[in-house]
Amino acid sequence: MHLITPSRADEFLAHAGDALAAREVANNLMLGVALRLQAHPEITAHPPYFAVVRDEGGLVAAALMTPPHSLIVYAERGDAQIAFARIAHDLCEKCLSVSGVIGPSDAADEFLSLWQKLTGTTVQRLICERVYQLERVIEPAWPSGYFRAATAADIALVAEWVAAFHGEALPHQPFADPTTWARLRVGEGDVFLWEDDGRPVSLAARSRETPHARTIGPVYTPPDRRGRGYASAVTARLSQMILDSGKRYAVPFTDLSNPTSNSIYRKIGYKPVCDYHQYILG
Repeated sequence: MHLITPSRADEFLAHAGDALAAREVANNLMLGVALRLQAHPEITAHPPYFAVVRDEGGLVAAALMTPPHSLIVYAERGDAQIAFARIAHDLCEKCLSVSGVIGPSDAADEFLSLWQKLTGTTVQRLICERVYQLERVIEPAWPSGYFRAATAADIALVAEWVAAFHGEALPHQPFADPTTWARLRVGEGDVFLWEDDGRPVSLAARSRETPHARTIGPVYTPPDRRGRGYASAVTARLSQMILDSGKRYAVPFTDLSNPTSNSIYRKIGYKPVCDYHQYILG
């Protein structure tokens, strides 16, 4: 097996892109991040880490990390233990800190086991997630109100809600300044609101993009506005917008410990694709 550590996203994609694209929805995290880095290498404050392991049969495993975020891992085959060991040793030799590991559950579990044996690190938290895909929206029972794009006038509210979402759903993960996030994402036209009775009541945003899919997230409704169908409505409208744009799939990640969000997605037509494990490391 040969370990390759590209310095640029285009080199990484030349080695791993076809394999990732063959299961585009399941691999949308690694593929979407790599494509984003290829188009906008300036978006990371620290150099990203890329690794590919190949043998005579082709790709065996791959990894990608944009510090301080988790290491994303992928295994093309079930015999990736040696390949992951090569990647783990390379990270150690380069003295690169790994704050977490995320990937399809089998791959993440395999890499984590090797990483713990090599470094003695401990797991603070395991997050079990599910990747869904949607090809046709099943319309929900529409609540009162309407769907609209967020504007510059909404940036403060968007920042407040995104910070609240992160604190509630992803408290152990690093997050940039919410105002900066809101200003950038609203400016790119990727944040949408459901408005009722003259004020916003729910939020949904578009995220990573791959050739045939677009990710949805975050989706957030303030606690005092939940249970009224607003999250279903804003998600359904944004999902349809993604499909109308020419994408074949809309794709969210959901926390399996949150039955409400999983139920919302299933009811409007989302179908499960695969599960991910994310380990926050100590």
